[in-house]
Amino acid sequence: MRGRKSKRAKRQEFEQMQAPSLGGVQVPRGDGKTVVRLRRGASLSDFADKIDANPASLVTVLFHLGEMATATQSLDEDTFGTLGAELGYLVEIVSPEDEERELLGSFDIDLEAEEAAESEDDLVARPPVVTVMGHVDHGKTKLLDAIRSTDVVGGEAGGITQHIGAYQVHTEHEGIPRAITFIDTPGHEAFTAMRARGAQVTDIAVLVVAADDGVMPQTIEALNHAQAAGVPIVVAVNKIDKEGANPSKVRQQLTEYNLVAEEYGGDTMFVDVSAKQKVGIDALLEAVLLTADAALDLRAIANKDARGVAIEANLDKGRGAMATVLVQSGTLHVGDAIVAGTAHGRVRAMFDEHGGTLDEARPARPVVVLGLTSVPRAGDTFLVAPDDRTARQIAEKREAAERAAQLAKRRKRISLEDFTQALQLGKVETLNLVLKGDVSGSVEALEDALLKIDVGEEVELRVIHRGVGAITQNDVNLATVDSAIIIGFNVKFAERVEELSEREGVDVRFYSVIYQAIDDVEAALKGMLKPEYEEVQLGTAEVREVFRSSKFGTIAGSLVRSGEIRRNTKARVLRSGTVVRDNLTVESLRRFKDDVTEVREGYECGIGLGTFKDLEIDDVIETFEMREKPRA
Repeated sequence: MRGRKSKRAKRQEFEQMQAPSLGGVQVPRGDGKTVVRLRRGASLSDFADKIDANPASLVTVLFHLGEMATATQSLDEDTFGTLGAELGYLVEIVSPEDEERELLGSFDIDLEAEEAAESEDDLVARPPVVTVMGHVDHGKTKLLDAIRSTDVVGGEAGGITQHIGAYQVHTEHEGIPRAITFIDTPGHEAFTAMRARGAQVTDIAVLVVAADDGVMPQTIEALNHAQAAGVPIVVAVNKIDKEGANPSKVRQQLTEYNLVAEEYGGDTMFVDVSAKQKVGIDALLEAVLLTADAALDLRAIANKDARGVAIEANLDKGRGAMATVLVQSGTLHVGDAIVAGTAHGRVRAMFDEHGGTLDEARPARPVVVLGLTSVPRAGDTFLVAPDDRTARQIAEKREAAERAAQLAKRRKRISLEDFTQALQLGKVETLNLVLKGDVSGSVEALEDALLKIDVGEEVELRVIHRGVGAITQNDVNLATVDSAIIIGFNVKFAERVEELSEREGVDVRFYSVIYQAIDDVEAALKGMLKPEYEEVQLGTAEVREVFRSSKFGTIAGSLVRSGEIRRNTKARVLRSGTVVRDNLTVESLRRFKDDVTEVREGYECGIGLGTFKDLEIDDVIETFEMREKPRA
């Protein structure tokens, strides 16, 4: 007669049924439909909290699935997907927008509720925000110079705009004074991300195309950014004063990209301009305002806390962190507590594009803000917080979330098999970089361009730190620990740092044009590649007679048929076109009674191949060497 089960045994049995094991580990299991929402860069501990499991058990489960991670390590979406599928959960990574909404909601800031509560009566007219885009050297900045009657190009390295500038100009349209905000985006191809940001904050895009050059690759790229952002486009056909200018050709070329001029029956306004001669500038401003009035409802609420976007930011030696922000709604006042991305602070002062001080900034107004504790990134959104404490907490939470997301992105998934193989083959060579620049947009664009360099799987590029401002002692210390190279973009050493870098032997490179930085880093990566060798044939000799000597062994009396035979080079023996023996060495080489180092084509010689004796008449001795193959 069997004994009855105790309550404890029954409970253990029930728990085992509810939580099937994997590798002997008990883990609560889902039904295959249960959705688990995780933020970007979440860890196994976060996942364990959601499903009420022990983090250590999830580490073990992941290990059995061929993945290695700690309980607090930030993981990527694929890893969570694999783990969730094994345990019966649908893992959903929260989008950055939802993450931001939840973060602000925890501080009782609901932007959507604010917008829903806005009434039509509160809306006031605002100026259009115009982004100037186009191919490099087609005259975008010159055109802005003509509009603003200032000279920006003179201050740009190589005549290429290296960061975004925002300016407001005033004109008269149909007898009414009007303002237009212009954003000048960089023309160089490496600044795709920044140009894309320019399109996202803009109302109208002015596409500058040189009349003597026509549509170029970056023209199409800029056009794609603008069309993806869904903004109206006005085409400025520049350089009409140059010899060979053909504005009609530009109009024809752009019809292929759905930009049909009004004179061809389309709805896109084309304006012929000459930035150099200041011709057609008024017509361009009029076209911008006409397009804005016809296609857009340019109104915003002014009587509320400001919301907007950071166009650019830099670290000024005397003033600290300075950010160029574009107010999109509300009014920004001096004294407001603001948070921009992971930076926060109180607005100590505001300046316009000419350096004049301002007390407030209304919608569509670009201003330079002073008072942030750190430098925000170009494209970061900013908002006015209720107080300094709230602003700091929002910034800190954003920074923590961003750091976790970056760690998850950087983590390279590796299976146990891959790990063993990597140990056997030797680790991948890694080039570590520390990037410092004058403005955050430049640093980000430079990093983006450098990480796109691909010279194969043998070497890897890793940016271990990026920042804005002069190269500091901390940067040099970090580079020393991680054997990194420091790249300074439009910046120099801070005080007494140069001596430290020389003492520590840290390689520091300075650049003012991005082409050179990309070329140098690519050359450095190629230099880290293990050399590839190729076989180069040196010569062939036909065996005419075979001599056997007790002193010298078997000697092949040969005639050099091609090239030259050298002593101590590699050799192989061919018989009727088939390799009889490979990986031999020409150990002795004689002409008559003299030892020689080489014998050229057409001459006879005696060749000794060491211990190899199986030589026959008419055999061919082929000599070769392995030479390093130049990398493409």
